[in-house]
Amino acid sequence: MKKILWLALNAKFSHTSLAVRYLRQTAAEIQLKSSILELTINNYLPDVLSEIYSYRPDILGIGCYIWNIEMVKKLLPLVRKVLPDTIIICGGPEVSYDIADFMLENPTVDFVVAGEAEETIKELLELTVKQGGINGNRILLYEPTSPGLSYRKADGAIHEGRAVTLVHSDEPNGLRVPFAYVHEEMADIREKILYYETSRGCPFSCAYCLSCATKGVRYRPYDEIKNELDFFIQHDVRQIKFVDRTFNSSKDHYLPIINYIGSLPESCRTNFHFEIAADYLDSETISLLQSMPKGRVQLEIGIQTTNPQVLKLISRVNHWTDICHNIRLLQRNHNIHIHTDLIIGLPGEDMASFGRSFNALYSLHTDMLQLGFLKFLKGSSMMKLVDEYQYEYMNIGPYEVLSNSVMNYGQLRWLHIFEQVFELYYNAGRCLKSSQFVIENLFAGDAFGFYSRFTDYWEKLGNHRWAIAAKQLYKYLWDFFVSLADTGIAAEQFENSHTIMDNLLRFDALTADSGQNRPEFLSWNKEKFQEQTGAFWRNRLKSGRGASTVLDGFQFTMLMYGKEASNRKQEIDRQHYTIPNQRPKDKHCGKI
Repeated sequence: MKKILWLALNAKFSHTSLAVRYLRQTAAEIQLKSSILELTINNYLPDVLSEIYSYRPDILGIGCYIWNIEMVKKLLPLVRKVLPDTIIICGGPEVSYDIADFMLENPTVDFVVAGEAEETIKELLELTVKQGGINGNRILLYEPTSPGLSYRKADGAIHEGRAVTLVHSDEPNGLRVPFAYVHEEMADIREKILYYETSRGCPFSCAYCLSCATKGVRYRPYDEIKNELDFFIQHDVRQIKFVDRTFNSSKDHYLPIINYIGSLPESCRTNFHFEIAADYLDSETISLLQSMPKGRVQLEIGIQTTNPQVLKLISRVNHWTDICHNIRLLQRNHNIHIHTDLIIGLPGEDMASFGRSFNALYSLHTDMLQLGFLKFLKGSSMMKLVDEYQYEYMNIGPYEVLSNSVMNYGQLRWLHIFEQVFELYYNAGRCLKSSQFVIENLFAGDAFGFYSRFTDYWEKLGNHRWAIAAKQLYKYLWDFFVSLADTGIAAEQFENSHTIMDNLLRFDALTADSGQNRPEFLSWNKEKFQEQTGAFWRNRLKSGRGASTVLDGFQFTMLMYGKEASNRKQEIDRQHYTIPNQRPKDKHCGKI
């Protein structure tokens, strides 16, 4: 029996690959056993090669995405050198378009599976494994029927297929795919992010997204979904991230799922992440989401821009008033993590327009505001706008925008630093109160203005060139705040702000990073009030209101050591306090 290996090169160790698991289960449907190998793009290339070789696969399938395509291209010739007879199959969005060019540039690739791969890969495995329909040069002996398969012919020509969509004639709005996960692997992956889908396709046609290449949405049956979610709950997984492009596209589909998730017991620790269109939520759904246990649900809401003209250019519609209203309702009970998105580099959006979009979305104070840069994905409608809007973009993955007709490279470079600063502070949950104080009181509520000035300060220091320790971030914000005194702020106003800022930064330090950072430059109270707190615990305050007057049964006890306890410092180091008739773990003990 031939050995089949499906390789995933994930972006991070915490990620898992849904695609390779689908392929494993697809092979199982035709009684073929296969293995999966998950590594990351951070692995050393020779180590990746070594791991592949350890399986000695007869067939190797590789998923190709924007985050790994450059690594895949470097890996392919190495695989052919050490495994000269292995059949190499590539699939995924990065190879589903311009297929002939990809196969010409990468002669080690024998087959490309374009689009949704389940049926195409099934036919290819039937031909190559079960029927032996392939020769020693890895050329098919029989012509396949699947339009999604690209392959090399005996004369060296390339038969170029096309991206396919799984649509069943008897169920055009239905989606039938195998469940991707198996019991045996769950102990190893339950703490990672597990990807899952209940639908494919999207009702919208945004120009920057690959979903614009397909029309309509296909849904999986609720009974199947419920059984599969039960499987995840049984294995106590940490997070399930739904990859549905717009989860709330059909209420008949999503509402039973939300109801099921809400009915799970309080002991369920699994977090469910959905990407939704907030303006299409109705009052019933919002009420149900408001009732969820804290941490049960996480929502991702793509805004991209608030500029109506830009939205029109990218074939997107945002009902901004409804978006704001619904997000605020979802925030009311503080039980849902809300992640919002903006895209930098959209056609017609200059720096001023982006600043307005940023301020509008920032004003909602969602848990995360991710700033992404426009990418030119093969097969997306954005490719049609390249000439008209004078786009320059990277010709290697991730195909990110470099300039356009209203933003030059220098501005986009600066926005990368802006994004870095915003990520380190706001999205990391650091200095939220102190930053907001500065925004409201020294920048008249202009969040983009504040982060712009802070970005200029950051770049001038060269901080964008190296990693910054979390503890240092407080000092940089403080120094930036102090530098604002030279910009015309009245002395009295600044002095008052100085005191407030010190307090807010200490509060921020205690509430971020698990309270592990205590920047020394701030006015911590430990030494300042040591004399007063010591007098309180000893019942020696002038007011007479010591610890024994507010803690019933409290007694101060000093344990001393040394010959005659002559060293007062040593004595103080062993002081502690006790309350009678309480368990030892409830004793008030501490140093003063």
